[in-house]
Amino acid sequence: MKIAVLRERADGERRVAATPETVKKLGALGASVAVEAGAGEAASFADADYAAAGASVGDLAATVANADIVLGVQGPDSAALSGARPGAWVVASLNPFGARERVDAYAAAGVEALAMELMPRITRAQSMDILSSQSNLSGYKAVLDAAAEYGRAFPMMMTAAGTVSAARVFVMGVGVAGLQAIATARRLGAQVSATDVRSATREQIMSLGAKPVFVENVAGIEGEGAGGYAGETSPEYQAAQAELVSAHIAKQDIVITTALIPGRPAPRLVTDAQLATMRPGSVVVDLAVEQGGNVEGAVAGEVVTRHGVRIVGHRNVPSRLAADASALFSRNLFNFLNAFWDKDAGRPVLDAEIGDAIRLTQGGRIVHARLLG
Repeated sequence: MKIAVLRERADGERRVAATPETVKKLGALGASVAVEAGAGEAASFADADYAAAGASVGDLAATVANADIVLGVQGPDSAALSGARPGAWVVASLNPFGARERVDAYAAAGVEALAMELMPRITRAQSMDILSSQSNLSGYKAVLDAAAEYGRAFPMMMTAAGTVSAARVFVMGVGVAGLQAIATARRLGAQVSATDVRSATREQIMSLGAKPVFVENVAGIEGEGAGGYAGETSPEYQAAQAELVSAHIAKQDIVITTALIPGRPAPRLVTDAQLATMRPGSVVVDLAVEQGGNVEGAVAGEVVTRHGVRIVGHRNVPSRLAADASALFSRNLFNFLNAFWDKDAGRPVLDAEIGDAIRLTQGGRIVHARLLG
């Protein structure tokens, strides 16, 4: 069983799908691991460290040749898989709904494409969940990015020259990223409030010492929603939420938005009119900017100013913490392979629950139900 680890080629991608730590663990399962030269360089993992962990290090052709499993962070082009064994697994974040042509190319190439971002959010798959591990870092980094753009201090400071008021931070969307954003802003000394359409998050917000801001007397989403994600709400709720947010956002110094709906454009949470009510020098960080954005006027890959408000739209936020993001991502992939490793077969064998959820292509054709519908 040969496992290949490729160097990422997407613009701005600094992560790597395996670290020397996970290479050693994969070797302990009985697999041989080949790492493309320079794969970990941007994440501060040297080729020599991979070699010391037991991997062979070489060029792309040598790395992929006769590979049974190819690991990536983002999905590689099908041309990069030339030389892999027929039916080889491609295990990565594959963006199946936004990169359908690449998925079709995987089917034509005869590889079995496994989209790790489609991992079901069930208890036994938590350690394999790349969205959670990367979102946790995104929430943390969003606060640091906001602090870098904000021209004032976060905590209250009492000095002989007077008192500096604490920054007011509002987090919209209380999933993994939102919860980490709340915790990080609190650690920096900010006054934090948060909102979500899922009523069950109220207690989570309060447990972190933040103020919950919720629509009253209009039903939102009870519990967690499908797969742990928020779904779409009624027009009545959306109108009530917009009114509530408009009143609250005008008093905030920093707003961080994190709301995503899988397979759909990000919901619009902050309008241009609401931005105009914020005081000059305020900062908004849109973590959903690559899926269309929660904030009107946000631009993917840029920091723009509207009405005196800085709107931060960094792409691929986890990659801005490449070493830690790679460590967590690679452990997710190892946990996945290890959980299904069949010692007798000498390879991982998927069950139906996980396999049907993440498998996009098999036997030269598209097999995932959501891509066939």
